Amino acid sequence: MAPRLTAVPSRTGSPGDRPAVLVLPGGGYARQADHEAEPVAEWLAGLGIHAFVLRYRVAPDRHPAPLEDAKQAMLHIRSSAHGLAVDHGRVGVLGFSAGGHLAATLSTAVATGSVDLDVPQAVPDLTVLCYPVVSYTREVHQGSVDNLLGDAPPSDILAELSAEQQVTAETPPAFLWHTADDAAVPVSHSLGYAGALLSAGVPAELHVFPNGRHGLGLADGEPGPDQWSSLCAAWLDRAGWTHPAPGPS
Repeated sequence: MAPRLTAVPSRTGSPGDRPAVLVLPGGGYARQADHEAEPVAEWLAGLGIHAFVLRYRVAPDRHPAPLEDAKQAMLHIRSSAHGLAVDHGRVGVLGFSAGGHLAATLSTAVATGSVDLDVPQAVPDLTVLCYPVVSYTREVHQGSVDNLLGDAPPSDILAELSAEQQVTAETPPAFLWHTADDAAVPVSHSLGYAGALLSAGVPAELHVFPNGRHGLGLADGEPGPDQWSSLCAAWLDRAGWTHPAPGPS
């Protein structure tokens, strides 16, 4: 499957350049979850943010194919080739589950081996991680490991793709959320990434909700997790990224 990038333009905001966010749906590097794609982009567009949904390569394609696709998408968004008025200094990433792993490796500047892609412009300016896969060495989501790396990957590659081990003071700020009883991807993944950011002096906001299955997406109608989008919108607003539609007069 060839990668595909779909733009969902901001629906609000004053004329001029607007922030943009790359949306990476989950699916264990085997597929992509539709409910974590365009609906999320539409939510961002309602906040005054241009959204771009990336359908990145998955198994049988292996690493670094998805990361190559994500870096190429970031560079495309920062360019003017798509015709949208994007603020090139305010381009973020938002990922779910395995898409969160891709977002985290993108944010920690994990290399692909391409001199054209492994550049500072491919690193986002902020990161949103939703019940992400982060570590490939502790409490791993084995399906994501198998689909991305195949059988018996070497330990150095597993460490390189454990984003919590790659955080530096240059890693972008992040908003994370997870549920404490996530049976597919343990909450330790979000705790580890947030802890690594804070240890490096990078701002992080983490919300852990007591209950909720894995893969909730926008989590509409799920008490507790359904707050994540408003909490994230407030975080983006404090960063100066949002321009939501005015309420009824």
